[in-house]
Amino acid sequence: MIASMLLTEFSLWIGWLLYAPLLLIAIWKTPWVELFSDSRRQHLLFGTVIVLCALWLLRRDFPSGISVHFIGMTAVTLLLGWPLAVLSGLFAQLVLVAFGKPELLALGVNGLLLVIVPVAITELAARWVERFRPENLFVYIFCSCFFPAALTAAVCAALGFLVILSNGLFDFPPWLEDFYALVIMVVFPEAFINGTAISALVVYQPEWLETFNRSRYFQAPWKEQNSDNKR
Repeated sequence: MIASMLLTEFSLWIGWLLYAPLLLIAIWKTPWVELFSDSRRQHLLFGTVIVLCALWLLRRDFPSGISVHFIGMTAVTLLLGWPLAVLSGLFAQLVLVAFGKPELLALGVNGLLLVIVPVAITELAARWVERFRPENLFVYIFCSCFFPAALTAAVCAALGFLVILSNGLFDFPPWLEDFYALVIMVVFPEAFINGTAISALVVYQPEWLETFNRSRYFQAPWKEQNSDNKR
């Protein structure tokens, strides 16, 4: 998360100009009728907002204006689908703005880094996996969640670094060559947190996952067994 003091006025406006249309698209694509008629979805939406707020508040704030924390949007996207995931990320940001973290001015840039980019990576990975129609449960957990979450942490860290560097308002320390080692230290915990959450949902509440095909992943072994018996 990046404070507004590290961003120029031009970057703040660009962040809002890019973030706002994507929010409107998510609002347009959100299944509002199903959301208002299904209390389960409402509880999941509110629950993910609370979890995201707690996860984003557990962070390390540096005096320079940079905050480091886990993202968690990979699991949220697989749980709710990308439109509601974008909205849940927005609601969580607004709650944090009420606490002064981050400032409202930097909401656009941070929304792109913490919400849009993770949701886009997860959605593309889930669609890519679904093209192959796998029947192995671990393919869904690792290829739709674990590895995309790791990639998300690396991409968001790199993009955040580039945004700060392009603004030129932050004096980078001499140990900047250790940036890649720091990214690696964040990548695995991000993947582990999201992968563990999705694994638990797959085992105990698979019907909550909007992107999980229960009929294919859970019935595939029975199909193979029946085909072997017929032979």
